[in-house]
Amino acid sequence: MGFDLTPVFQIGAVGFITAILHAILKQAGKEEIAHWATLVGFVIVLYMVSHYIGDLFTEVKRVFLFN
Repeated sequence: MGFDLTPVFQIGAVGFITAILHAILKQAGKEEIAHWATLVGFVIVLYMVSHYIGDLFTEVKRVFLFN
């Protein structure tokens, strides 16, 4: 029984890219756009996490209802 680490790396990659983009935009003087980019990155991660939590609840329901 292995654990798939792909989602962890995907979320980490989105966070890393968002942080780099924020730093570049802030250095360029585009601080407002940098904040928007960070917000977009956060929303993307929330969407990914909500998908995985939905899968988790489906799996828990499957296990306890013996389907």
